Amino acid sequence: MEIVEGLVTVSPLSANAHHYIAERVQRRLYEVIPGDRGIYQRLGMTVPPRLSLYVPDLAVVPEEALAGDAWFVPAGRAELVVEITSKATAVNDRTHKVAGCAEAGVPLYLLIDGLAPGGPTVTLYGEPTDGVYRILRTAGFGAPITLPEPFGLTIDTGEFPVD
Repeated sequence: MEIVEGLVTVSPLSANAHHYIAERVQRRLYEVIPGDRGIYQRLGMTVPPRLSLYVPDLAVVPEEALAGDAWFVPAGRAELVVEITSKATAVNDRTHKVAGCAEAGVPLYLLIDGLAPGGPTVTLYGEPTDGVYRILRTAGFGAPITLPEPFGLTIDTGEFPVD
């Protein structure tokens, strides 16, 4: 369950291919992140100005942001948010969530969109300014995509299954 733009959204369970992609990206990220960062699946992240509670597929967050007994982390604490589209989430992942993460100041948003109208693509958004991202890179499945520092990581999208 998420709250997107003030509306409660319930998504069905994700397909196995979705979990496979998340695991591949997470495995690669662990190779490059410092020990005081974590990669969390389905971490509740708040975006109060947009009346939103996002639960991204992956989020890289400093471990200290999870201290205490809170249930959620402010989205602005994330250094990278990764969303993998499904039929139920594609519209929100491509629009509202990317805008909310930019507004919250998340430095990087990686959209893995196996359902993109022009064919499966991976888009890296970054450099949020005035609540809007710039598209840093776009690649079709099969082509590598490189995350800038502090990650300095190239992800081989050829490993991603195509629906």
